[in-house]
Amino acid sequence: MKQKPTKFDALWRLMRADKPIGTYLLLWPTLWGLWIAAMATPSLHVLFVFGLGVFLMRSAGCVINDYADRNFDGSVERTNQRPLVTGEVTEKEALFLFAVLVIVSFLLVLTLDWKTIALSFAALALASLYPFMKRFTYLPQFVLGAAFSWGIIMGFMAIQGTIPWWAWAIYLANLLWTVAYDTMYAMVDREDDLKVGIKSTAILFGQYDKAIIMLLQLAMLALLYLVYQHLQLGSVALLSLITVCFLFAYQHRLIANRERAQCFKAFLHNHYVGMVIAAGLVIELSLLPLLS
Repeated sequence: MKQKPTKFDALWRLMRADKPIGTYLLLWPTLWGLWIAAMATPSLHVLFVFGLGVFLMRSAGCVINDYADRNFDGSVERTNQRPLVTGEVTEKEALFLFAVLVIVSFLLVLTLDWKTIALSFAALALASLYPFMKRFTYLPQFVLGAAFSWGIIMGFMAIQGTIPWWAWAIYLANLLWTVAYDTMYAMVDREDDLKVGIKSTAILFGQYDKAIIMLLQLAMLALLYLVYQHLQLGSVALLSLITVCFLFAYQHRLIANRERAQCFKAFLHNHYVGMVIAAGLVIELSLLPLLS
């Protein structure tokens, strides 16, 4: 006999903690920023604050997203079993959980300097704004990209005390990459979203979705290459970007026919993109200096 899910199980699923892909996609670019800002291994304190902060804020974002979509998710095949739809979690419980996650995240940020603390308010605003943008614009993926990239800016401020132009270049690169992979994600729900009135770049781009995704990916790689050249990073970091070209090519094979399952698989595959770039930076900036 199948055991009835507990309240903890329901809250865990509401936070999407059972599906860590979103945490990975937020963590990897944050690590890019930290390693490039330090041009070495960041301090354990900074790694702890940003690592745990990524998990908490991604969880908070999922909670407020499901709260915003509670009246729509039941009509979408992929989301009709979410805890707020099934009644396993009440609206008040969801808002309380969101508040707890945000407060704990803020307590972490309080261990950093005041300028980084100030930037954290923008992070909260972006994370809270994104779920509601799907009602008003076909570009909510750009707001998500802005939110998912803000850890890069905060990381530079925490480590360098300033935000150089190349930090904003990395920020823009990640924003464009986020729009690309979240468009793949939106392609999964495109038919359902059209029925319930949810807007997305997948709907906006229409028949040009695959071409625009490719352009976004190429722009992301070009921006990272520009930064790597400016900072005179070596062959390992550059090799990681070349590897990503092949990963993107594989994703385009997956989405070629716009099949739901394959588009979702392509979206998930972006975990490896972020990981490869992060690995290249860690090897280049942390491991190779130890061997030289």
